[in-house]
Amino acid sequence: MNELSDQRVTTARDSLWKNRDFLRLWAGQTISELGTRITRDGIPLLAVITLGATPVQMGFLSASASAPVLLFSLFAGLWVDRLRRRPLMILSDLGRALLLASIPLAAAFDLLQIEQLYLVIALVGVLTVFFDVAYQAYLPSLVNRAHILEGNSKLAVSSSIAELAGPGLAGFLIQVLTAPVAILLDSLTFLVSVLSLAVIRKPEPAPEPVQTRSRWVSEIREGLHTVWSNPVLRSLAASAGTRSFFGNFFGVLYGLFAIRELGLGAALLGITIAMGGAGDLLGSLLSSRIVRTFGLGRTLVGSLLLGSLATLMVPLASGSIVRATAFLVVAQLFGDAFHTIYNINERSLRQAIIPDRLLGRATASFQLVVEGVGPMGALAGGLLGSLVGVRQTLLIAAAGIFLSVLWIAFSQVRSIELYPVDNE
Repeated sequence: MNELSDQRVTTARDSLWKNRDFLRLWAGQTISELGTRITRDGIPLLAVITLGATPVQMGFLSASASAPVLLFSLFAGLWVDRLRRRPLMILSDLGRALLLASIPLAAAFDLLQIEQLYLVIALVGVLTVFFDVAYQAYLPSLVNRAHILEGNSKLAVSSSIAELAGPGLAGFLIQVLTAPVAILLDSLTFLVSVLSLAVIRKPEPAPEPVQTRSRWVSEIREGLHTVWSNPVLRSLAASAGTRSFFGNFFGVLYGLFAIRELGLGAALLGITIAMGGAGDLLGSLLSSRIVRTFGLGRTLVGSLLLGSLATLMVPLASGSIVRATAFLVVAQLFGDAFHTIYNINERSLRQAIIPDRLLGRATASFQLVVEGVGPMGALAGGLLGSLVGVRQTLLIAAAGIFLSVLWIAFSQVRSIELYPVDNE
């Protein structure tokens, strides 16, 4: 990997705006991302407001979403490399649509319990593992590698728009139409995603022939070895794992902190979270320009450092509703902007480094490290919130997220200037 800083990416003249198949993928994911944000905020609010969930129950709810990574990510990577990726994505979206539809159905008959939320979130998490691994591995086969950064940036714009509009829409829908109705809308957006994937025309490359494959244990080990043996990938994974562990403290306690300690309502909370979407959008639009100006390594270190510092604004929020909201808005706006710049370039670097035949397994191995610690972080955050207080726990989380910068600041990542072209 010492040669990475000397390699240059060829810049294609034609933009992805001319790639109809990518535009189909992009359109479907934009709508699906919007629905996903509604459910992401809707289910925790449903648990807190309707079911009266405790901090510990909120921890279990968050852990239910993250736990499938521990159990299924490596197998997902194996099958993503063995099968065509687009059909896996379609089946995953269909399954998620049906599972989420069960929540408003149970609510309509007054049968909804916190245990059902645990189960649905866990099963949706399993399908999300398969979708996410296939999704990241599929993009380099849909666009050429010179367009990976552009593709990730455009897909990040979709995520940013969803982050901007989704929480405010979720808060409005929850207050006016109830949380189950909001979740039903997300179920329908997954069907839109299915349609967008189904109409893509570009043939997907055939997976590796059966006769050339090793035993499944060896294939999984090869994916793990790809991440562990590469110093750049290893540093990125360690940093992301640290950030994921402490970031799950926020995932568990953020809404509870804003509503119960700061006094924000569901609609106002949705607006503050939506400011993170504005930051996401800003980061996705500036990502390519910033990396061209400062170089890849400095962009990764600097954006992660600034984004980590912004998280301190959340536990420091206090006082009147206006003052507390202002602190949360600043944290969401700037924190999400810098983290989006980091995430786009980090994902593009991984996709540029990892060979096509290993993308599924290596991506899954990376997810295992990164998201596998999520359940532990969620449970730790819930327990600490009960023991030492929510604000104090969020301060610990902010400090832990800051430590994630050190993994890449003192690694080869810092010296990389440009993306490599040849990853074989």
